[in-house]
Amino acid sequence: MALIRTTRFTADPAEADTVLERRRQLLEALRAAFAGPTETRLIRVDERTWVDMWRWDSHETLRAALDGAPRLSEATAAFAVARDVSAEQGDVVDEDVWAG
Repeated sequence: MALIRTTRFTADPAEADTVLERRRQLLEALRAAFAGPTETRLIRVDERTWVDMWRWDSHETLRAALDGAPRLSEATAAFAVARDVSAEQGDVVDEDVWAG
C-alpha cells in the first residue's frame, strides 16, 4: 500500500536556494541507495515555512530509507538548514488524478 510522508519545516528565507539544492541532492542520494520515493512535492507555505510530501510504494521501502538516511551526508546537509522539523505519514486510502 502506498503512503505519504509529510515533513514540515522552517528555513531562513535567505537559504531558499540552499534548501532547494540540498533537497535535490538528498533525493538523488536516497533514490540511488533505496527504492524511492516514487513522487515528491515541495510546497512553500510562506517566506519561512515549507511542506515536503514524499510518496512511497510501501512501509518497507520507507522504513529502509528512514533507517539508512541518517548515514547519508546529503541528509545531514539538507537538515542543517531546516528548523522546527516535524513529520507524519499515512496510508493513501483514496486518490483522484485528473488529467484535465
